[in-house]
Amino acid sequence: MRNFGFITVTGQERGTSWARARRSSAIWEDVARQAGIPILQRGLWMTTRRPEAAAVLEAFVRTEMGEGCRILSRAQAGAHCPELVGPDVQAVLQSSIDLRVESREAIPKIAAWLAEQHGVVFLRQTAVLSVEPPKLETSRGVVTAGAAVVCPGDDVVSLFPQRIAKYQPTRCKLQMLRLADPGFRLPGAVMSDLGLVRYAGYSALPEAEPLRARLKKEQHEHLRQGIHLIAVQSADGSLVVGDSHQYATTPDYFADERVDQLILDEFTAATGRPAPAVCERWIGTYPSCAGRTLFIDAPARNVRIVMITSGSGASTGFSVGEEVVAELFVRSVANGDA
Repeated sequence: MRNFGFITVTGQERGTSWARARRSSAIWEDVARQAGIPILQRGLWMTTRRPEAAAVLEAFVRTEMGEGCRILSRAQAGAHCPELVGPDVQAVLQSSIDLRVESREAIPKIAAWLAEQHGVVFLRQTAVLSVEPPKLETSRGVVTAGAAVVCPGDDVVSLFPQRIAKYQPTRCKLQMLRLADPGFRLPGAVMSDLGLVRYAGYSALPEAEPLRARLKKEQHEHLRQGIHLIAVQSADGSLVVGDSHQYATTPDYFADERVDQLILDEFTAATGRPAPAVCERWIGTYPSCAGRTLFIDAPARNVRIVMITSGSGASTGFSVGEEVVAELFVRSVANGDA
């Protein structure tokens, strides 16, 4: 629940990750409708303030990943949302295909919908001790299951630690903030130049290299702290803003005020507006593997370990889950185990 609730398609890594994000977005639309989850925002507003960043946008929209996107000139952006067109804005990438929900509300609503409409039983406050279908040992006794999917988040030691260790996971700690209502509505989730060298859909393009070189000179500390801007808006008008990325096997659980200030500085630089007052601060963690967006491991014929290791769980998780369940049960049927 400590994320943006931002189902990001635009900027996901080209190929499989982008396709998974597209599929997950469609599933989110269906689930949100059935579970009564409001979609609070649609689309992305990627504002750029350097000519090198604008060049990345031009290259991006020429690829298949530019589906549902268009580039707005400074004048066009100003006519659409003058509150977000600061003095340095060069161009804006406007996407129509990204979604945003309120994670704090959406996750409990999904669980309630699954329980009420589909008979799913949730065993909360329960530790899983071993997974050997048809027997799953838990802190509340044995659960019987023909197959199991283990999704441990950033817990890499409780179940199948040796299987997980071969992927060399670490943890990513991030800092986020909630800001007061700025007094206007965002046209979509807001991002900036720094996102163009972090999200692989942009950063892998050759046109991103000049931007990366300039950012290393001008915003070295932002890059060192893994900062890029995402700002999304809640129903009450407040903004969820972040984030940073620091990697360690066991990260500390303290938020660094200097990092928060760098995030707020980027908000001001990108929007041309002083950041509203901070209402809340928090940290989150997720598993991370260098050069790998996720892994799916099969310790047994009817067991899968699934870890999304790129911070894109909200954006690709539904699609990954669909693939894993289909593979497990199609294989079971093919083998006569159904």
